Amino acid sequence: MGEVRKLQKKLRQIENLEIKISLSPEEKFKISRKAELRSRLAELQLQLSGPQQTLGTGGDGKKEKMKRQVEDALETLPSQTPPASKILKGETESKATGTPAPAARQRGAGGDVAEMGGPQDGTEPARASLQSRDESGCSPEQLLRQEEAEFSSLKASWEKARFRLRLLEGHNDIVTSVVAVDNLVVSGSRDTTVKVWHVPTATEQKNLGGHTGGVTCLSAPPPEYCKRLARTLSLSDKERFILSGSADCYVKIWALSIGQCVKSIYTFNAVTALCFAPEGDGYIITGSDGGKVQAWSWHAFQNCQSVNAHQEAVTSIQSQGPLVFSGSAEGGVSVWENWCSEREPLKLLHHWSSQVTCLGGGPDGLLKLSPRGDRVFLAYGRAWIKILHWRTGMISRLTNHSSITGVTDCVHQTGGLLIGSCYDLANGESSLNLFSLPQCRYLASLTWPDAPRILCFATWTTGSGDHRWVTGGRDLIVWEQLPSAGKQRGDVTVKRDNRMDSTLLESEGDTEEDEESDDYEDNEDGGAGEGGVRPEGAEDGSPGSWLRCVLQ
Repeated sequence: MGEVRKLQKKLRQIENLEIKISLSPEEKFKISRKAELRSRLAELQLQLSGPQQTLGTGGDGKKEKMKRQVEDALETLPSQTPPASKILKGETESKATGTPAPAARQRGAGGDVAEMGGPQDGTEPARASLQSRDESGCSPEQLLRQEEAEFSSLKASWEKARFRLRLLEGHNDIVTSVVAVDNLVVSGSRDTTVKVWHVPTATEQKNLGGHTGGVTCLSAPPPEYCKRLARTLSLSDKERFILSGSADCYVKIWALSIGQCVKSIYTFNAVTALCFAPEGDGYIITGSDGGKVQAWSWHAFQNCQSVNAHQEAVTSIQSQGPLVFSGSAEGGVSVWENWCSEREPLKLLHHWSSQVTCLGGGPDGLLKLSPRGDRVFLAYGRAWIKILHWRTGMISRLTNHSSITGVTDCVHQTGGLLIGSCYDLANGESSLNLFSLPQCRYLASLTWPDAPRILCFATWTTGSGDHRWVTGGRDLIVWEQLPSAGKQRGDVTVKRDNRMDSTLLESEGDTEEDEESDDYEDNEDGGAGEGGVRPEGAEDGSPGSWLRCVLQ
């Protein structure tokens, strides 16, 4: 078992090295050993795994570490989520609506097709959801049946959902960031370019060159702030702008219609994350490779504030109403309030260290966050999505992979849907897992043959209500929703994983996997025993079913 854990840690570090902006000769050599290590890990897993064991999980007889199901978890997500503009006042909104069923709009044929499937879910909804409905006068049993019926209908609709996948070819290195603007997709890459793509035709519209280092992050200001800048530049009021950050220490502002850089901001540090904060006159918030968080005014492009906020590189920054969230490589998360002042607009509300988030992993970590109300979803290269309750520091975790060799690179929200990317270090398989919000109940998983690792994500809906997604990483892919009827010819993999039925776990029983470092040293101590979490659905000896079919 010790050798298995050592190989898993080495493969995890290799995968992290592959997505770095720059590599040393020693790091390139480590990456060259990936196939060898993966082959050895597969051999060991074949020897150790029994008929009832999940690939990569422990068989050392430890007690299962699932503390309770969703309805009994102390950190259960409430179904009431405060709107962003009212978070600081503690106000709440009415119950969020569920994920709409995937629309079925007719489209033309062609392209690759992927289809979703999900397990039968036997868990009960969160108690908070029942409490929020007590005013209706219905009994708890009636409310339970009603919510179960709604969820079952939603799950069934997503199991039938289908997408056409279109590959956007043009970058010659990994895609690190993507954003969607109207019918355009904008991508940034380690090859130093920003590219603009026309989605309906899946063609490259513009190549924005100007950075001398890898592009690490992108952000799209809202239309009203674009209009203000466009007027000062004597451009059309309909002009849209994109912000790009790079390892060359610059933030560049691009006008999409003319394909030109209209402003460059030198930050004195490699830019590793950025977002636009649409409060007051608007602010550009950047994070650096040294842990610094900086605020820049949108109207004057001057530095308003610089704070040494984190110990390692800032890897993710997101805004939500008056709040700004920053996450770093060492696993820390900071929550800021935007006071909209000319000097020092950001006030630190909370800082939760890696000891609280249980995400410590060293300077090569890559934390991605997605805020929702008083919770923040965290992806940090592990088999779980962590959920930080940023007011209290309480931590929950959501299973995003049935094996501890799985890693979660990014997490994204669209409407009432939570999407987590999933990549298996042992075999290189990639998928997307879908959960309903706000209850975080597992809906379905989506995969297809030879799916690449997904590092970034953007979503939007068409005027007819259909879903369109774009994923970046080793490939840049646009997902276009298809009607549920009229299947196209293709080889489709439908995944039904009953091991992810009960997914919300408390943190105090975290496995060693949460705390282990990613050191690559060959003499490191691999530890004794796996002790993986045994999912409830695995008791019958069936680890989940896989259906592979050829559509005619």
